[in-house]
Amino acid sequence: MGITDTAQRCKGFTLLELVVVLFVVVLGFSVIGLNLSSGSDSTKIKAAARDIVSALRFARGQALMTHQETTVTLNLGDNSYTVSGRDKRYQIPGDIDITVVTAQTELSGEGTASIRFFADGSSTGGRITLERGQTVWKTDINWLTGQIELENE
Repeated sequence: MGITDTAQRCKGFTLLELVVVLFVVVLGFSVIGLNLSSGSDSTKIKAAARDIVSALRFARGQALMTHQETTVTLNLGDNSYTVSGRDKRYQIPGDIDITVVTAQTELSGEGTASIRFFADGSSTGGRITLERGQTVWKTDINWLTGQIELENE
């Protein structure tokens, strides 16, 4: 009879064991939550970089199709850009830093810089850099061919 009492007492888990398991599960979910939130930050800057590349490619395509110069103008003061011939102003999140390197003739003293595409597909060329924390996306525009390349550093 002593053996059966011991066997019945060993069935199940103690309260301490359950608390430890719950603690490990909560800890695991918190790590997953931190990874997801940091991932959305890098997703935000990647989306902004891809949007700018899309606008640049659109502008180049328009210049080729219409045989007229087309520009993408970036306003560094309010983190926005426009494409010539379109009324819409595209906004870049304020926590993303923008740097533009382009031809001297495409810079204005008002905090704006432009990338100009010509009817033959060439451009003024340059580089647009988006930075947020440690994440950096660079968009290079070849002056001779107008080709646009996006790279992550």
